[in-house]
Amino acid sequence: HLIIHKTRIGAAMRAVSQDKTTAALMGIGVNRVISFTFAIGSAMGGLAGVLVGLYYNAIFPTMGYVAGVKAFAAAVLGGIGSVPGAILGGGVLGIAEVMGAGYISSEYRDGISYAVMIGVILFKPSGLIGRKIGEKV
Repeated sequence: HLIIHKTRIGAAMRAVSQDKTTAALMGIGVNRVISFTFAIGSAMGGLAGVLVGLYYNAIFPTMGYVAGVKAFAAAVLGGIGSVPGAILGGGVLGIAEVMGAGYISSEYRDGISYAVMIGVILFKPSGLIGRKIGEKV
């Protein structure tokens, strides 16, 4: 959040995400910003993978599948494209999982995540914080 809102590269990232053409016309190196953003995301993903591998003392190809699906569910719950929404969605999803595991059964913890995600997609597709935007063609 601090990088995106308090630095020059963060302002460039936000500008490129809004409109690549206008950002390029304003003198922002669009390809450089996209490459930097991809590199930061890849580095964070790689670091997370190493830390998870160290924690479980094993590395195998599908070890991040459940965490990835839950992260996607949190992003959908909060609103795709909204960083505060994803944070809120992760918190709500975590609380729903813990409450469901405590009151129903811990075996249904992952199923609760999927049920919450499906419910949000059905009843509020823009997410909790996301706003409805026009169709991009």
